Amino acid sequence: MSEAKAFHLTIDEQHIAWLAIDVPGEKMNTLQAAFADEMLAVFNQLNEQKKQLKGLVIHSLKPDNFIAGADVRMLDACTSAQEAQALATRGQQMFQQLEDLPFPVVAAIHGPCLGGGLELALACDYRVCTDDDKTRLGLPEVMLGLLPGSGGTQRLPRLIGLLPSLDLILTGKQLRAKKAYKLGVVDACVPQSVLLEVALRFVGDNSKKRRQAKPSLKEKLLANTGLGRKIIFDQASKKTEQKTRGNYPAAKAILEVIEHGLNKGLKAGLEQEAKRFGELVMTNESKALRSIFFATTEMKKEHGSDAEPKLVKHVSVLGGGLMGAGISHVSVAKAKLPVRIKDVSNDGILNALSYNYGLFEKQRKRKIISKAQLQNNMMQLAGGTDFRGFQQTDVVIEAVFEDLALKQQMVADVEQHAQPSTIFATNTSSLPIGQIAEKATRPENIVGLHYFSPVEKMPLVEVIPHSTTSPETIATVVALAKKQGKTPIVVKDRAGFYVNRILAPYMNEAANVLMAGETIEKIDKALLNFGFPVGPITLLDEVGIDVGSKIMPILVNELGPRFKGPDVFEVLLNDNRKGRKTGKGFYSYKKGSKKKEVDKSVYKLLNLTPESKWDEQEIAMRCVLPMLNEAVRCLDEGIIHSPRDGDIGAIFGIGFPPFLGGPFRYMDQIGLDKLIEQMKQHAQKYGDHFAPCDALITRASVGKRFYS
Repeated sequence: MSEAKAFHLTIDEQHIAWLAIDVPGEKMNTLQAAFADEMLAVFNQLNEQKKQLKGLVIHSLKPDNFIAGADVRMLDACTSAQEAQALATRGQQMFQQLEDLPFPVVAAIHGPCLGGGLELALACDYRVCTDDDKTRLGLPEVMLGLLPGSGGTQRLPRLIGLLPSLDLILTGKQLRAKKAYKLGVVDACVPQSVLLEVALRFVGDNSKKRRQAKPSLKEKLLANTGLGRKIIFDQASKKTEQKTRGNYPAAKAILEVIEHGLNKGLKAGLEQEAKRFGELVMTNESKALRSIFFATTEMKKEHGSDAEPKLVKHVSVLGGGLMGAGISHVSVAKAKLPVRIKDVSNDGILNALSYNYGLFEKQRKRKIISKAQLQNNMMQLAGGTDFRGFQQTDVVIEAVFEDLALKQQMVADVEQHAQPSTIFATNTSSLPIGQIAEKATRPENIVGLHYFSPVEKMPLVEVIPHSTTSPETIATVVALAKKQGKTPIVVKDRAGFYVNRILAPYMNEAANVLMAGETIEKIDKALLNFGFPVGPITLLDEVGIDVGSKIMPILVNELGPRFKGPDVFEVLLNDNRKGRKTGKGFYSYKKGSKKKEVDKSVYKLLNLTPESKWDEQEIAMRCVLPMLNEAVRCLDEGIIHSPRDGDIGAIFGIGFPPFLGGPFRYMDQIGLDKLIEQMKQHAQKYGDHFAPCDALITRASVGKRFYS
């Protein structure tokens, strides 16, 4: 076999062709435009021997993946929609040649089979996959602001029906093997040891008759008639608009292309698919979303320092509250590490164990894990009110109250009861790490590890070394965070770190707009339409008004008066308004319900007469501009290492709109000169805290962008 090739065709004595995929020099198989000539040679050889051949099995030589998708890098090389459309058309033609082969073709799938990988499999007569947890099937192109461009929008609905296809393509969700079998995406789900053997059996079935999954009643009633399909597409369009608020053009294009293909036929559908794919590749939204993909891919290779991480075999967590319970969960569920939880009371331990059990039970009910796996996971969790077992722990993650003296006491206790090499990682959102470490015997082992709530859902972790944290400590907690399923960014030890520091002026300005009399609903809606997942007033209720009241004074004290917001915290807390946790804040919450309503009595409490004064764009920019300004200050002061880290931190930490690519890409998109002018205008209207910072003015004066 030539190592330079990605596709290796062999024909055995039984006249079965085997096409093995192994992209040289890469951990994951991806489809690349450069492989077109290779595939053409494969098809020529298959067609030359088609009379003798009984079938073809396509499989991967990689140990843990089939095809992870098309290589996204080739899209960035496109300079026009026509170029990108041509790429899609070539992919369609290649897979059509595969579908047109006169003998059975079987895809034998183990590991990720995503995007172009699944489109290739859909062009086969049969798909067999392993029941391994690594096996995932899906069309995630929408997450890159695209649609499946090599036949996926046309073949999947014809295979499994319209409704499940819309769900998969519009969300980009990945199916586990058993779910893929249930939906009819694959024809068999088998142990890895017999994958190729079972694939061979399907070759022997020369009927090309596919297994059909049982359609839902709604699918039967609606999807098979023109009128029924119109109802489905109208409903899907309304739901998509509600969810995307018009910010993600790919979702609308997906609906349009699938409907076009079902109404006009496969050929017309494929033409429309390639055309819309080409157009989407050139949109700012897709470019921004692809930049996030590239950034996170780069970050997976980084250690956070020049040192090698040490091996972590055991984790301990201090505090059984919501944060401690969440940290223990990702340590067991994702990092596969045993965890010991310490709390001051048995109730705290029980709370953490109960929280974990609830999350695992949800997974069991959804058939993600078995009952045995649930029990095994719970056996990895232990707890107590003392420091028993801490001699075995490699990393202690502290998640107690935001109290400096208490955290310093935790450091002293851990240094007394753990090994000299044990790392102490503090989950503080506001206290300087250097202060927590200042009385430590071994300050080089102390580092900040700032998670976001709820820990099991939020993807970001801020790693905060203080001045004497060792490089090995940094590398070790970065590696641990990755094992926990997180994206870590290393930030400087200064008040608010990065995420809370840029969030504070955003929240303050939302409060200023509120105190000027704008309605709560209008403020939240304006920022939802801008692209944030929740509005700022809702966010304050979710985080906790009491938490905000503790963080803001620290930022004012450390960073100056620009962080001073309106005095609303004390008034609200005196009325026992902490947010969702107490059932009322700016909104009122019914117990056990996700629904909320504006608590109109809050206006009277704050001496406000609510009145809609500004349009949504004005409200949104009032909140966002101070955040952008602060992000530039953070870069200038070295709080973050790069615009890339700042963008990922804002998107993964506070939900900055992904389709804008993060604060720094968004500023480049606006143009720095135009941004400065906007800030100056806002400073004249609303106050000096809008004035552009020196670092932004200097950068603009030399014509420098954040990204080249």
